[in-house]
Amino acid sequence: MLVKKMREAAAKNGVDVQIDAYPISEIEEKAPDAAVILLGPQVRFELNRVKGLFPNIPVESINPQDYGLVRGENVLNHAIELAGK
Repeated sequence: MLVKKMREAAAKNGVDVQIDAYPISEIEEKAPDAAVILLGPQVRFELNRVKGLFPNIPVESINPQDYGLVRGENVLNHAIELAGK
């Protein structure tokens, strides 16, 4: 649901991005070409491991409130901010 809301926010704001969600078990296969990696709050304990796997990609955990309330626009804006760093 969050990915859908993020895609809707991107379309509404004219932001051309690809947003996908994968299980943490597929991170090494799916994430090498990502501009930003966002982890769900339920797997934030994997944050340091994922940062170690992808030292050149911004990696953060999604704000639990934004995740729980499905605030796609907030999460999208945070991802855009991370990508710009």
